[in-house]
Amino acid sequence: MGPLWGLLWHSKGILAVETCQDNTACSIMLQTIKEWLWWERLWLPKRVSWADLEDKDDRIYAKASQLYDAVPCALCLLVVRYLFERYLATPLANALGIRDKVRLTAEENSILEKYFCSQARNPSRADVWSLSKKTGWPERRVEVWFRRRRNQDRPGLQKRFCEASWRCVFYLCAFLGGLLALYDKPWFYDLREVWAEFPKQSILPSQYWYYMLEMGFYLSLLLSLTFDVKRKDFQEQVIHHVATLILLSFSWISNYIRIGTLVMAVHDSSDIVLEGGKLFNYAKWKKTANVMFVVFTLVFMMTRIVIFPFWLIHCTWVYPLEIYDPFFGYYFFNLMLLVLQILHIYWAFLISRMAYTFIFNKELDGDVRSDEEEDDSDSPKDIKPKLSHMNGAINGARGRANGH
Repeated sequence: MGPLWGLLWHSKGILAVETCQDNTACSIMLQTIKEWLWWERLWLPKRVSWADLEDKDDRIYAKASQLYDAVPCALCLLVVRYLFERYLATPLANALGIRDKVRLTAEENSILEKYFCSQARNPSRADVWSLSKKTGWPERRVEVWFRRRRNQDRPGLQKRFCEASWRCVFYLCAFLGGLLALYDKPWFYDLREVWAEFPKQSILPSQYWYYMLEMGFYLSLLLSLTFDVKRKDFQEQVIHHVATLILLSFSWISNYIRIGTLVMAVHDSSDIVLEGGKLFNYAKWKKTANVMFVVFTLVFMMTRIVIFPFWLIHCTWVYPLEIYDPFFGYYFFNLMLLVLQILHIYWAFLISRMAYTFIFNKELDGDVRSDEEEDDSDSPKDIKPKLSHMNGAINGARGRANGH
């Protein structure tokens, strides 16, 4: 047994050495990635190091570890949202007479259900004909089945109302809180003050809570996407929420906090009117919804097409060069703001087109993004989607143009 034991011991030693070497290589690789990720030239201007942003005396700076605080904020907001929708929004919807439409349930049919779940929710004419042959049903009956089956998965009007009311209340509170945090600050009136002593700018408690609540809100939207009303741009919503969190995180770590709070306040202002307009639309207050659409259009154009590019982007593009040389963070932050501005222009075009239709036709067209209810009846007439005054393309203006 001696030679065998020695062989086993020798093999175990070799394995231990190899494992140790592997762990050492992994440690070196992780250390290299960490050093590259936190390389000062990526985040900070020349002649500024992380040591300069350590807390000293009464000066407190933003820390990357504080970003974890957005997670409990998101969970708390989810709880608050649940309570708000259950005990405030739902009774309000009932008081306004907002009721879900009674839907006819699709008949049980394993062939059609399998096709619906695995291939397409809206079959082509050729597929309808093929399914008609397989099931022995007339083509009209197959078409009606798919309409009813699609409607079964669509959220009711009350759910849409509750979600819009929650977002409206949050945006209103966030906007008012942002104004309260900014109104007495010099950089709210003079944008050059945004860069005074940058990046050695001490963080204020109001800035901390403003950031954490906004990040928590967008994180909560990301977590609740699977339960919220799903639109045709579901993937774009995911991308938007992730991009927003990345931008907020980057501005926090790089201490772009002053300009970040201004950007958030500018974006929240139009969202209040948008979500409020949806509420009136769901309640069938058409004249009020039309007025809200006009107000939203004016506010959106002023904040996203005028103030954002000519004040805020100018502030981040020109003024910093007066105090330091460009670095990666400067280019990255401005590039993201330009991407946002491209989205603003795109959505402004869609809103302008809707406004043109509204002015000349006195009503808004149905939106191609909206997942509207379809007629459950067995009528041979073409099914026409309901008109949506504020829901849809205008909602895209918030969703895609709201990356902070």
